[in-house]
Amino acid sequence: MAMPLVQESIFRTFDRTAELIGIRPRLQVDEILSEALDESGRSEFTTAQFFEPLRHLVWSYEEEANLSVFGRFAARFDILRSLRNQLRFDYEESLRPQISLRLISQPVFITGLPRSGTTFLHTLLSIDPLNIVPCAWQLIYPYAEGDPRNCRQRVERQLWLFRQLSPELDGMHPLSADAPQECTDITAQVFQSLRFDTTHYIPSYSRWIDSFGHLDEFRFHRRFLQHLDYQSPGRRWILKCPDHVFTLNAIREVYPDAYIIVLHLDPISVLASVAKLTDFLRRPFTRHVDLSEIGRQVSDRWAEGASQMVDLIKHQDQKILHLCYSHLISSPLKIIQLVYDHCDFNLTDEFRRGIRAYVDMNPRGGYAEHNYSLKEFGLNATLLRIRFGRYLDELRLLLGDGVMTARAKAAA
Repeated sequence: MAMPLVQESIFRTFDRTAELIGIRPRLQVDEILSEALDESGRSEFTTAQFFEPLRHLVWSYEEEANLSVFGRFAARFDILRSLRNQLRFDYEESLRPQISLRLISQPVFITGLPRSGTTFLHTLLSIDPLNIVPCAWQLIYPYAEGDPRNCRQRVERQLWLFRQLSPELDGMHPLSADAPQECTDITAQVFQSLRFDTTHYIPSYSRWIDSFGHLDEFRFHRRFLQHLDYQSPGRRWILKCPDHVFTLNAIREVYPDAYIIVLHLDPISVLASVAKLTDFLRRPFTRHVDLSEIGRQVSDRWAEGASQMVDLIKHQDQKILHLCYSHLISSPLKIIQLVYDHCDFNLTDEFRRGIRAYVDMNPRGGYAEHNYSLKEFGLNATLLRIRFGRYLDELRLLLGDGVMTARAKAAA
């Protein structure tokens, strides 16, 4: 369970009581759009492209997600926050049209299986003062009113509340306002994000976004970075999300000069952990969690992801660097050197010292040891090894090489 039994009982009692006395936040799209416009003093959004995905998302929330009262509050808060940020962008661009012309040159995108060290690598790269990463507080409040520390404190309070509702989450995925954050929290602001099917059971929305594609969301992703870059210019953007495995075509159309780093590990060793994280993330928002459904969703999604990663390896793309989790954990400085060689960056002595200091304080990337059961989620290790067989064959080659680029593979 994601909450201690007494705490969960109190939470469920509150949910039932709130429903009985009529506390049920409305999720009416037109009403929420009007509220955001009224607050901003603007008459319209500069684009209506996000209207369709928002309607698909809200329909799935209402019909499939079985939202708790807190889940309804959270969904409404998240939608309004995203709309406010879009309207703020509209306003800033009306005053400073040059923002829309900013180039986001040669960004680095980190991806791979969940729990494969993407967060560790992202954090290590953020130590270099020549790099910049989107922090959690910036993705929630991209324009800080007054002292940015006030925004950080607001986000820390929001994260504190979430930790009370899902206390085990911190042991798996620590939350902090200043921590590097995943790109799905950017694309979620136009309601086109694979984040939503992690935090909610919304199969209709998931099918819709898989068929619709990801180009519009990454055009907004670039717009979001342009606004952050305008406020803090002159550094290289380092970005990450495991879900980028499914969106690389869109990323490369929007960012044709991007570098891609793909991390690999044995999926059978982490699928139970991925499923457990999904369980922890969903429980505060819903009245029912189906562990077997989570197991099916996680294994189906990442069997597809593994198949796409096999294709990436075989395609021999010069812009893609393939790395192994085990080598990142055992030799982080060596792996950073490989990344910098791949991207033609200069690894300074100052950055080397920063890496050593961080690793000394966070051995094994700061990851705690967890043992979760595949059986809890209706999964079987033997069957999974058959299902992921092609990927595991490629992983054995990667483990032998330590690093595989198209250039190295072609020379082999």
